[in-house]
Amino acid sequence: MTPGRTALAAVSAAGAVAVGATVWGTCIERFLFTVRRHELAILPAGSPSVTVLHLSDAHMAPWQRRKQEWIAQLAEQTQPDLVINTGDNLGHVDGLLGIRAAFDPLRGVPGLFVHGSNDVWGPSARNPLRYFRGPSHGAHSAERLDTPAMDSYFTDDLGWTNLNNAAAIVDAAGLRIEAFGVSDAHRGWDDLAVLPSAIEAARHPRPFRSAPEADLVLGVTHAPYQYVLDRFVELGADAIFAGHTHGGQVRIPFSPSALVANCDIPLDQARGLSSWSVDGRRVPLNVSAGLGHSIYAPVRFGCRPEASVLTLHARN
Repeated sequence: MTPGRTALAAVSAAGAVAVGATVWGTCIERFLFTVRRHELAILPAGSPSVTVLHLSDAHMAPWQRRKQEWIAQLAEQTQPDLVINTGDNLGHVDGLLGIRAAFDPLRGVPGLFVHGSNDVWGPSARNPLRYFRGPSHGAHSAERLDTPAMDSYFTDDLGWTNLNNAAAIVDAAGLRIEAFGVSDAHRGWDDLAVLPSAIEAARHPRPFRSAPEADLVLGVTHAPYQYVLDRFVELGADAIFAGHTHGGQVRIPFSPSALVANCDIPLDQARGLSSWSVDGRRVPLNVSAGLGHSIYAPVRFGCRPEASVLTLHARN
C-alpha cells in the first residue's frame, strides 16, 4: 500500500471510530441507567442497617420519559430508608413535571435535598471545551426556574428536608440522623458560616433541653469543592454526599480518573465512593455521576448515568 493510501486508510479509520463513539454516547450510553452500590460500616454498634438512595443531577426535561420511568422504579427496587438528593434536578422550565413522575413513588421516604444551579436557572448552550480551562461560570441568558414550586413538592408532597445552608435531625430506619448542607458552592450560594449555629439549633430545639445524641451525622452538598468538604469533616460529618461533576460525563473507558470535574475536587474522586481526610480524620465521600445531562450536551461516554445505593452497617 502506498503512503498516500495508508494515510487515507488511517484517516478513514479514525473517522469511523469518532462517528461510532458519537453514536454510542448520544444514542445509547446516555440511556444505560445503572445503580452503583456501596457498603459502609459507619453506624454505632448494634444498629440496624440503613439503605440510602443517593440521587443527583437529573437535569430533567418533561419529554425524558425513559429516565422518569427508570427513576420511578428505584423506590420498589432499592427499598430505601433515606433519600439524599444533591441537586440539579431541573433541566427545563417544565422539568418539574418529569421530576414529579420520577419521584412520586418515593413519597413518605425520609429525604434530604440541596440545590444545584439548575434548580434555579435553566440550562444554556456552552462550548464543552471551556470545561478544560477550569470550573464554568453562570450564563447570563439562562431562564429562571420555579424553584419554590420544586421545593414545595419536595417538602410538602414527598416529606423531604431542605438543607440549603441549614441543618436538621431526621429519623430513618429507627436511627436519629443529624444532617447539614449548603446550597450550590459552584455559584457561591453556600454559607458555611451559618452551619454551626444551625447545627446547634437542631440539637437543642427547645430552650434548656438537649435532643438525644445522633446515631449518624451527614454532610450534603451539590458541588464538592475542597473547602466545603474540609469544613464538613471539621463539623463532624460521618459521611459526605455530593453531585455536580457528572463523573466527567465523557471519560476514557476504564480510566480511574475523569477528564474534567467542573470544580477543584481531584479528578480521581469525581465519581463514586472515596474518602476525604482533614487533620487525620477520614470520612467516606460519595460523589454521584448523576442521572442526566444538559439538554444542550446530550452525551455520556465511558460514564453511564447512575443512582447510588449505599447500605450502611454497624461498625465492627
